[in-house]
Order: sequence, then C-alpha cells, then structure tokens
Amino acid sequence: MNKKVINAVIKGKYLILAFLLIGIASSCDKGSDPKPDDEVVPPDDTTPTDESMFYKLHRVENYQGTQDNDGVNAAPTIFFSLETKKPVEEKYKQTNRWDVAFSSLFNSFLSGNNGTNSTNSGYGNAARGGIMIVEKPFDEVVNIPTDSEFKTAGDLIGTDDYGDYGEGMGWYLYDFYGTIMRNGAVQDAHVAYALGNPLTMKNGSIIPARTVIVRTAKGNYAKIKMISCYKDLYTPAQWYKDAPHMFFTFEYVIVPKESAKFEIK
Repeated sequence: MNKKVINAVIKGKYLILAFLLIGIASSCDKGSDPKPDDEVVPPDDTTPTDESMFYKLHRVENYQGTQDNDGVNAAPTIFFSLETKKPVEEKYKQTNRWDVAFSSLFNSFLSGNNGTNSTNSGYGNAARGGIMIVEKPFDEVVNIPTDSEFKTAGDLIGTDDYGDYGEGMGWYLYDFYGTIMRNGAVQDAHVAYALGNPLTMKNGSIIPARTVIVRTAKGNYAKIKMISCYKDLYTPAQWYKDAPHMFFTFEYVIVPKESAKFEIK
C-alpha cells in the first residue's frame, strides 16, 4: 500500500473517531440535565368553571398553612382555588389555577391572582383577579363591586387596625399582649381573632364583621367569610396562644362573571 493510501486511511479513521466523539458529547449534553416533568408548568386552565360550584355555600375547614414559621420571616406562600375548592401547588402560581394567596407572616395576608402587579404572587401570568374587603357581615354582602374597586397587590389583607400591627381594614385582629380582648394572661397573648363575625373588645367596643370579596383568576366573583385560623376551633372563646395554627376555616359563595349579585340558590 502506497503512502498516499495509508495517509488517507489514517485520516479517515481520525475523522470517523472525531464524528463519534462529537456524537457522544452531543448525546451527553442532551441527557446530562434532563428537566423533570414536575418542573414543567402547565398552561392555563381553559376548561369552563364547573357550574355546580356557583350559587352554593361552600365551607373549607382546617386548610393548613405553612408550619415552619419562625415569627420573623415570611412563610412560603400557599395558594387556593375557590373555583375547584382545592389547594394549588406553588409550581402553578404562574397560571390561572388559583384565586387566593395566603402569604407573609404565618400565611396570614390574603391577595388575589393578578399578573399585572409586580408585588402579586402571580406576576407575569395572564390572570386578572383581585381582592377587597368590606365592613359588612357576609350575609349582607349582596351587590358585586365594580371591577375598579378590586385591588391587585400582594400581601394585601391581613391585620386589622383595631388590633396590634394593623395594616388597614383586615380580616383578623391581632392581640399581641392579650389585653385588647382579654386580661393579659400568657395564653391570651399572640392570638389572632378572625372578624367574620362582629367582635366585642374588652373595653366594650364592638368591631363590625368584615367580608372579603374576590374576583377570581377566571373573572368570576366570590365573597368569603373568614372564620378561624385555629385547628377545629371556630369561636373566639376557644382561641389561645398555644392552640394549633395556622389552619384556615372559611365559607364562601361564588357566582359567574356576568352576575350583579351574590345569591344562594
């Protein structure tokens, strides 16, 4: 075999080897960092809301908040769908699959699902929900507010101004020392009093009931009565410092987007 042929054969072997190595490297690159299925965020839910959810009184008991609170740092946000009456995993926050976020310290601040507000948990998604609160008992909230009345920020509705560390009208009164509602015993301190019903303070003043109103991610409307954040305890007399928390109990009614009033049929 002459020198030219030998060189050609050797060159060909190196080329084949080079292509094989490139192919192996490419295969390794493609498989070295596979993306698990649970990291793939599904698209928005385009199915119509189940009509059986409308015009009924729904009750949710002991919806569990995050238990790794340290009292200083915000707890990981949790999400709930009023339209399906189910918790929603955090990986779906960029979708329209949730309607209410429970965030900040002890998951005690509520907000709606809206992708246009940079402080909202759903920022960047297509949801256009909102939230607001009114000083009125649940049963007396009949008329649906105009869309302009709903707020879109995150961490929006929490501690009430009647209690300690109030941030406007809230869904609960926080009694830091236990002297607003009781006599200041150890178990009276650090209690959160839901304001779904009127509440009588130690000084005799009566705090009117509050009702939370939500425009859902899909544009329907719901009113919510926040009842308790203590496990299996639904009245103020049962709430004490060491009672198991945060376990949210609430009732709500949801109606279609074209509705003008909240009704139970």
